[in-house]
Order: sequence, then C-alpha cells, then structure tokens
Amino acid sequence: MLAEETSRRTFLSRTGVALGSTALTSLLRSDMATAATHFAPKAKRVISLFMHGGPSQLDLFDHKPELAKRHGEELPESVRGNQRLTGMTSGQKSLPVTSSLFRFDRHGDCGMWVSELLPNLAGIVDKTCFVRSAYTEAINHDPAVTFLQTGHQQPGRPSFGAWLSYGLGSENQNLPTFIVMVSRGSAARPADPLYARLWGAGFLPSTHQGVALRSGREPVLYLNNPEGYDASTRRRQLDTLGRLNQLQSEERHDPEIATRISQYEMTFRMQAAVPDLVETSQESAATFEAYGPQSRQPGTFAANCLLARRMAERGVRFIQLYHRGWDQHYNLPSDLRLQCRDIDQPAAALVKDLEARGLLDETLVIWGGEFGRTTYSQGKLEATNYGRDHHGGCFTVWMAGGGIRPGCIYGETDDYCYNVVDHPVHVHDLNATILHLLGLDHTRLTFRHQGRDFRLTDVHGHVVNDILA
Repeated sequence: MLAEETSRRTFLSRTGVALGSTALTSLLRSDMATAATHFAPKAKRVISLFMHGGPSQLDLFDHKPELAKRHGEELPESVRGNQRLTGMTSGQKSLPVTSSLFRFDRHGDCGMWVSELLPNLAGIVDKTCFVRSAYTEAINHDPAVTFLQTGHQQPGRPSFGAWLSYGLGSENQNLPTFIVMVSRGSAARPADPLYARLWGAGFLPSTHQGVALRSGREPVLYLNNPEGYDASTRRRQLDTLGRLNQLQSEERHDPEIATRISQYEMTFRMQAAVPDLVETSQESAATFEAYGPQSRQPGTFAANCLLARRMAERGVRFIQLYHRGWDQHYNLPSDLRLQCRDIDQPAAALVKDLEARGLLDETLVIWGGEFGRTTYSQGKLEATNYGRDHHGGCFTVWMAGGGIRPGCIYGETDDYCYNVVDHPVHVHDLNATILHLLGLDHTRLTFRHQGRDFRLTDVHGHVVNDILA
C-alpha cells in the first residue's frame, strides 16, 4: 500500500512539474501570442476615451428642444418612475427641468445634432456612430465605472483590457498588451478618484493587468536600471533570477511564479521600447497642430491622444485614456466648457490621424463616461447656471472605426432625456458588441475561478448588430 501511494505521489509530482513547465512556456510565449479569435475580427485593438465623472448627454449630443418650453417646471412623477436618485438630490424639495444653455446644430450627411461645445467632433460625425440609448443600473461613480470596466459593480473582476490580453494576446512583444494613461481635466471642481484596480487583472493571471504610463521623467515606475547597472548586468541578473524562479515553479506549481518571470522579461524589453514610444519630438509640426497646443505638454489629454496613436501603430491591444473632471453637480456651464476644450480637438484629431495612416479600419475608438446626467437641476436653477446629478437611465457613447457603421445614430430617449424609448443598449450589450468586433464571442470568453466560469458580461449581454458595418 505504501509503495502504491509513493508511486501515485511520484506520478502526480512529475505530472505537476510537466504541467507547470507547460504553463511557464505558455506564459513566456504569451507576449508574442497571436489572436485566438472565435471568428474573423473587424478590429485588432481598442482605444477607449473614458470621460470619468459622467458627461452631460443633454448638453453635448442628445438635443431636446422641447425642454426649453418646460424649463423650470417640475419633473413629472410619470417620467421619473421608480428610478433611484442619489443621496445628493433625493432630499431636494424641487426637481426643476433644465434645458441646455448651449446651441445645437445638425452636422454631416447623417444630420447628427452636436453641441456648440464640440465643433471638431461635429466635423467627424459621418465617421462615427452615436449610441444615445446606453443605460446602467449604477448611479454612483465607483460602482458605475467598475461596472462598465469589469462587468460588475463590485471590485474584484478583471478589467476589459485584461480580458482582451487574456483572450487575444499581444501584437508587440516589447510593449504591454494593455496600457493606461490618466489626465486631469481643466474643470474647477475637484476630480473624483480613480483606482488602479480599474485596470487590474482580477482573478486572471497578473500578467494581464494594465500598465500605467506616467507623464514624468520615468513613464513606467522601476523600469530604468539602478545607478551602476548597465544592460548586460541587468541581463545576467534576470537570467539568474529566471533560473531560481524556474526551480521554485517546478517545486510549487504556482502560476504566479511563471507570471513573475514573464513580467521580468517584458520589463527588460520595455527598457528600449518605452523611451522610443514616448519620444514624440520627431512628430511633425502639422501633427502637433492637428492635436492642439496641449499635445506638446506631457500628461494632457491631447498628448495622451497622440501617444495612443503611436501605441496603435506599435500594436498595443488595449489603450485606455481616462480624462477626469466631468462630474458637474454645479457650475456645469463653465466647467463643461473647459472639459470640452480639453478633449474636442485631440479626440477628433485622433480619429482623423488613424484614418490617414490606414489604422482606423482596424482600430475601434470609443468615447463615453460611466453614466449621464439628470434632466433636472441639482441645487438652485439660475438663469445662466445650473448643475446636474448622476443619471444611469440614459447616456450617450460614440464609436468610430473597427467595424462600426459610420454616420449611424442609434437609439432614442424621451422628450425629457430621462428614459430610453427606442433600442436600449445596456452596459453588457456594449461590452458584448466590442468583444464581437474583436472576433470574440462574449459567451465563450471565460475563465474558471472558484468553481465557476466567469466572463466579462456575466450571464447577460447581446451584440448590437445594427451598429456594425
């Protein structure tokens, strides 16, 4: 009996070593993995322009001229229904309907209404698809952003970029599959916080988490060699660490050890690739002019848009730009002007630049926030000033390139811009559609964790075929 047990242990141990070595080899090669798609993709990569705070759809894209006639009236109970209000307005005695202060005009062959605050984006409406019927159950920032980025309102799930890294691998062995950049908006109101878990890997191997690119002298923390180290010394050190970690991996069979080896190797390769990526001095004067004056200032949204194009050229799979400061509970007219000035020219320039370089057809650009804003004013409604609270019942997202139908206006909200009345698009539907464009069936992109198969869209989501080219 003892001999049989020993034999069984030996078999399992040797099998475990073999499986561990296979997993290690797989991880070390994952940086060069080719797309393992379920069907032919329309897009190879995503650039997500995330307006953190919840931009007001009523003041930017969802024109409601009838509201001018109802300006100052109470929001009817029949319109509000049983939708939740945040704690900031739930005790407000009056919920006055508030029309937009800004002029709207039709643009392009598609006739899309766009606010005067976004003249450059108005010029590319025939290249974009506007989904005016997006909605979410979340009404506060952290759960709403977490929901859109991970498919669940509670923390702990993998982010969208991590799912893509897991599902598709990398197109460039010298740069991360998933890169994140954060810019601070010009609005006077303090911006809400962002957390690194929003670009985390959750329960996926940590090699799939996003890498934050900073605007200072050290774009990626701890990437540079310490003083006194050169490339050959670093190479010898990593080789030694690799052998030690390999021994530990064979003994412990912990996939995170293999992840650690993979990340060390990626860091070594990034030491040459990242400086080349962020060095924009060779860009033409015309390019900087197209993206706007702030494109020469590292860390701005404009500079990050230019870097996003450079990442797309180098095959980075998921490029996440967060622009903070869109939470206009008060002083919306002044703060929204500043925020739009930050993003209007560079976002439009990014789409046009990708198109000019033959990259737009294979790059999906997405613009939006975590929710919309209320049709009623938060606090006192004044003649030239108002604020708007969070609203999950409807908001607008636009997309361009990567298999999206250009010049498309999809979905409709009621006259109060409070409820979706035609073609609703839930957060899960949006994520399912993005995955579909990348050649992934959202019901088949799964990862087993704690005895259950998880996916980005949980057990929900439908592809919105009407917006596909």
